[in-house]
Formats: sequence, structure tokens, C-alpha cells
Amino acid sequence: MKLKVIAFDADDTLFINEPYFEETEKAFCILMEDYLSHQNISKEVFRIQIKNLPLYGYGIKAYILSLVETAISISGGTLTSKHITRILDLGKELLQKPIELIDGVEETLKQLHGKYKLVVATKGDLKDQQRKLHDSGLGPYFHHIEVMADKEAVNYEKLLKRLEIEPNELMMIGNSLRSDVLPVLEIGGYACHIPFHTTWAHERIDHEVVHPNFSPLTDIRQVTQVIESIG
Repeated sequence: MKLKVIAFDADDTLFINEPYFEETEKAFCILMEDYLSHQNISKEVFRIQIKNLPLYGYGIKAYILSLVETAISISGGTLTSKHITRILDLGKELLQKPIELIDGVEETLKQLHGKYKLVVATKGDLKDQQRKLHDSGLGPYFHHIEVMADKEAVNYEKLLKRLEIEPNELMMIGNSLRSDVLPVLEIGGYACHIPFHTTWAHERIDHEVVHPNFSPLTDIRQVTQVIESIG
């Protein structure tokens, strides 16, 4: 069977995202540095984020809630309204960051548009992801936008059903081996990994991926060659 659907992750695959979170966390560490070292604050932020994933999911709003909880925890409950206001302001600033396309993205979408059904398959807050896609100017290239609660095999299987395709008719492209590659290979699809220079610790894996349906790339422009080799 030939590929019918090419799915793209959004954050750090289509446009820059993680560096903005790192900037926000650095500002948060400065805000809370009277209580702990920056390194220990970051460790606590990550711990609380992971603990809250089943409750809040992914995205900026979930992240800010975890920052507030972290601040309360490390301050021993002595957090002032000034601190909370500043944390909320950090969240609003993060929600209004400019959209910066990753080099080669629009060129690649232009080449694939009309030949395949293009979709966005990403995690995060629905409203924020829709805003970013709209502001990026990439919306017209995509047939469907799927904001997933998580990116596990079962989530991709649901996507296949909605798109009415078989697993080997899907190719997923993203910067996370954990979320964009391994689950898709597990269900029998194709996956391309395009690493971004910075990756959230939760998305990293400690082993090499070897699979006939897997293509490690260095540039999104290489995607078209891989797709053409499959059909």
C-alpha cells in the first residue's frame, strides 16, 4: 500500500517551542532563587510536571499550574501574591510568544500538499495549538489537526480510525523518539525523526531505534525523499 497520510508534530517540528519554555523556567528560577539553587528548582519543576501529567496533560496552562505548585512547595507555603502574579504573567508571556517556523518547513509542505493528506498530530492545549498553527500561516496546508491527550499507540490507533486508513498508510514526522516515533512503529506505521537542538527531558530515550520503517533525518527537507522511496 502507498502512503496516504503524512502527519507532523507541531512543537519543535514545525515551529520553535522548547526554547521558550526554557526561558520561562530560567525566569522562574530567578524568581524563586531565595529558596533553592536553580538546579534544584528545575528538578522540582520537572518532578511536579511529571506527577501532574495524568491530571493536567501537556501544554502551557498545565505547565504554569505546575510552576505555581512548585513555588508553593519550595517556599513552604509562604509564597506571596506578588510571586503568584509574576508566575501567571510568565504564563501569559509564554502564550504570546511569536511563531518562528523551523527552516525548510513551508518548502516541504508545499512539495507534499495535494499529493498526500497532511495532518498535524500534536500534544498540548487545544486552544494554544490552534492559535500557533493559525499564526504560523501553515493552516491551509493541513487537512486535519489532532491535538492528542497523549502520544501512545492507542492514541495513534484512534487517529487511524478517524482518518480511515491502515497503519502502513501513515507516516509520522517529529522531533521526539518517545512520542512521534516509537508508538507509530509499534502499530505498523512509518516514522521520521528530525532532532531539535533542545528536547524536554521527558521526551528523551536512552536506546537506539532500529526498525525497517524508521528514518533518522537531520533536516525536514529530507522527508520528501523518504516518502518517495516508500511510495
